[in-house]
Amino acid sequence: MEKTKGQLLEEELSWKPGHIGIKKKEWVPEAAQFCEPYKAFLDAAKTERECVAQAVKVLEAAGYHPYDPKATYKTGDAVYEVERGKALIAAKFGARPLEEGVRLNIAHVDSPRLDLKPSPLFEKNEVAYLKTHYYGGIRKYQWATIPLALHGVVVLKDGRTLELSLGEKAGDPVFCITDLLPHLSAEQNKRTLAEGIKGEELNIVVGSLPYDDEKIKEPVKLAILALLHDEYGFAETDFARAEIEMVPAVKAADVGLDRSLVGAYGQDDRVCAYTALMAQAHSADPTYTAITVLADKEEIGSEGNTGINSAYLRTFLEGLAKAHGADAREMFRNSSCLSSDVNAAFDPTFHTVFEAGNSCYLNKGCVLTKYTGARGKSGSNDASAEYMAKVIDIMEAEGVFWQIGELGAVDVGGGGTVAKFVASLDIDTVDLGVPILSMHSPFELASKLDIYDTYRAFMAFFK
Repeated sequence: MEKTKGQLLEEELSWKPGHIGIKKKEWVPEAAQFCEPYKAFLDAAKTERECVAQAVKVLEAAGYHPYDPKATYKTGDAVYEVERGKALIAAKFGARPLEEGVRLNIAHVDSPRLDLKPSPLFEKNEVAYLKTHYYGGIRKYQWATIPLALHGVVVLKDGRTLELSLGEKAGDPVFCITDLLPHLSAEQNKRTLAEGIKGEELNIVVGSLPYDDEKIKEPVKLAILALLHDEYGFAETDFARAEIEMVPAVKAADVGLDRSLVGAYGQDDRVCAYTALMAQAHSADPTYTAITVLADKEEIGSEGNTGINSAYLRTFLEGLAKAHGADAREMFRNSSCLSSDVNAAFDPTFHTVFEAGNSCYLNKGCVLTKYTGARGKSGSNDASAEYMAKVIDIMEAEGVFWQIGELGAVDVGGGGTVAKFVASLDIDTVDLGVPILSMHSPFELASKLDIYDTYRAFMAFFK
């Protein structure tokens, strides 16, 4: 049937992001193949330190070498620098002079979790617990009655550094936060959902067998300390010398009968960290110097000396400029950045908190988020029209699927990314990442097609 004039005009002028599974069916097996090593990465990298360690392995396998700030580099040289074990910068030098700008891709590798308090171990009624302080935005009730694993580092009094990972391997013990049974929860049920489990109730069960000495007042606590000392040479004061994180003891898995989704802990924002890392490693001959940053502390405002709101990125970029005789101010002004972070995918079950026309959807590609922030765009970067056009043109030239998204309906909520901190360096920046369901939960969902498309977007950006 011949199309009407209105139908033809509608095709010409209107736009809706297409479903990749319909538009590019051949990508389905490609995306599934791409996500197999991604799932292995998620299982091996449940903390920011572990992510950086895995990233170094990937980069060294791709020919990258530790960065020497006193050296000058030529086109094609590839270097990396680790920042205090919890953040990383990788660079491959492009054909264009640094004064013409660099291409920055910045993702974060920290995720919401439970951190142990500096003095966490206590006993109550013959059960030993570890007290926690949650890190980042969590829904506390989601962390009760699920198996948890213990990860971290401890610097012992004798100077040795212990790396801990317990609860991940077959045969390892796991840990758990208890909750009330329905029969006894009448009073608890009167709490709001936000207070269903309170912060000081996020106590980790670690033991129940006593030390065999009737004169000890806290025999279960002592038994746990004895186990730690026998296994690791660990005393109670060493908790203050430690960074220990409790994370879900769950493996990344395919979700759905069609296996179209990846389910895992920490996909915010390791899905962007992994795709950015792969794009960095696979970029052969970038026109502009390609730089990937895996940052820490984004979930608590990018603070501290490993967060992007510190001096290390600026110092690195200024050092590059100085070593190569480039004007740093010109380099910053001519640079482009993707703040590679996830956005909330439209969830049909909870549709009222979204504005459907400005939400991102599963299987429709990477999401460009022009601004984040809250309510009146507070705390947002808000990318310019010129830069939005530039990034969209790059995506479309390489056949990348893209869509637009906001983080929920106006006045419902909001959030932030690293974008505003990079933009403050006079660098054009916009958020681009993967749509996520159940964001900040212990088990987040992402589409394999969107993951693969985001990798292609980063490859296009570096090209």
